[in-house]
Amino acid sequence: MLDKRMTWLLISLIILASAASAFAGCGLSGGNLSPEQARESLDALLTKVTVRDIPPVMDISGTDLSDPGAELPDIWNYPFSVEGYAPITVEIFASTEKAGPNMDGWLNEVAENFNREGFEVNGRQAAVSIRPVASGLATDYIVTKRYIPDAFSPANEMWGEMIDASGVRIELVEKRIAGNTAGILMKKSAYQTFSEKYGDASLSHVLEAVMAGDLLLGYTNPYVSSTGLNILIAVLQTFDPGEPLSANAVEQLESFQLQIPPVAYTTAQMRESAKNGVLDAMIMEYQAYINEPTLADYVFTPCGVRHDNPVYALNDISREKRDALKLFTDYCKEEAAQNAAVRYGFNAHDDFPGDPLILAGFQLFAAQQIWKENKDSGRPVAAVFVADVSGSMEGSPIQELKTSLVNASQYITETNYVGLISYSDEVYVNLPINQFTPQQRAYFNGAVKSLSAGGGTATYDAVLVGAKLLLERRDVLPNAKLMMFVLSDGAQNEGYELGRIIEVMDALNIPVHTIGYNADLSELQQLSNINEASSVNANESNVVYNLRNVFNAQM
Repeated sequence: MLDKRMTWLLISLIILASAASAFAGCGLSGGNLSPEQARESLDALLTKVTVRDIPPVMDISGTDLSDPGAELPDIWNYPFSVEGYAPITVEIFASTEKAGPNMDGWLNEVAENFNREGFEVNGRQAAVSIRPVASGLATDYIVTKRYIPDAFSPANEMWGEMIDASGVRIELVEKRIAGNTAGILMKKSAYQTFSEKYGDASLSHVLEAVMAGDLLLGYTNPYVSSTGLNILIAVLQTFDPGEPLSANAVEQLESFQLQIPPVAYTTAQMRESAKNGVLDAMIMEYQAYINEPTLADYVFTPCGVRHDNPVYALNDISREKRDALKLFTDYCKEEAAQNAAVRYGFNAHDDFPGDPLILAGFQLFAAQQIWKENKDSGRPVAAVFVADVSGSMEGSPIQELKTSLVNASQYITETNYVGLISYSDEVYVNLPINQFTPQQRAYFNGAVKSLSAGGGTATYDAVLVGAKLLLERRDVLPNAKLMMFVLSDGAQNEGYELGRIIEVMDALNIPVHTIGYNADLSELQQLSNINEASSVNANESNVVYNLRNVFNAQM
């Protein structure tokens, strides 16, 4: 016979097992939930959330930001990394992988040395100022004429071709100051399996594997990223070498995009997805790859046009500045500077010739538009915007949120479905999700412009309400891609906490893109990381531009 202690132990185990089974049955277990269980849990959580419907208001006035240049942040958001003070000083926009901090600072080191040397032009001292600006953003400044520096050194030649096509005067001063390549990074385990079936990791073989569902490839936004633009053009040129923008190439691009996860907003976001085991392969520059210890378990294969960091003079700069710029590019090519470039990760894979660029600048602009129109492979996007209208958003933040949302909505195509939720202590449905026709766009503008701030911050209550609206839209539109955009300036202080909703949102597999308005991004990043979405720190001066780029990438 069992003694009393053993009997009570068995009874306790039976009770615990029954309780665990009950929780699992209602979708509240500590393990992974099925989509059905997650939806049941969502409904259960929502029983404690107050939701109010707001009558729709139509506004057809749109936005005051009709000039694309007006969307760009003030240039002083991008301070000099090196500043020259000589009588002849050349300001250079430089891509951030060579003019950023730490191992991205090669050009900064060279510029500081150059300025110390005391070079002269016509008896007057010359110097350079380096302003680190990502190549896509720098191109936007230049083509809109919002801000044009004396010179520009993008990562690759494509941006120079696009500037030339825009009508801005541009002159190639130096084709290469530091060698670099874009390439395909593949996990060693995936590379071995890939090689056994497809052979070498040429782009044509990679495309074949992606389209067969054997390889999950990630890449960055071709509107802002040099590697993103590079892979887009390389893919189109591979699909149709004679006519990369042909109907045949576009049709194959659409099939390719069916197998691609949502485009990453930044290389850092894509790298996080890879670390989390979401991606088998991704596109990255060699210099970035070799300086990232977490990518040691990847194989790099060069592809696309080379990233040799050309230098251009802009807008008919003076003869003296042109001569000073030539002195600087020659200095960059000297042995000491090139040895430093190797130390920073440049000048590898010089045996890779790169693909020829057969598209003109105006065709590169067209390729970006083709990508936007075909990136979802014909599937509509159903999106809900979740706007923080708590008391801390009062004043400038709420005005920036409203301006940025109305303006960036210009980049949402009519085939997509859009709704709006706002929240403070409670959650408000300002606009149910419907197709973004001109009428829905007018209702969206009216709903956004009617927002006002006050109260607490029930962020995760609003996220749950947004998920419910998206699931209801997918019930009537089964092939829709669901996504959510949360715009907030701070952490939750009302309603559910983040930890309470993670399991449900993970199982529902709805990516939540977050845009932080001068916020502590830690919680917003955690929310985005649940399903590998982007998290953008949009301060008041650059939120319009950042939101535009997020919409171009996702909507």
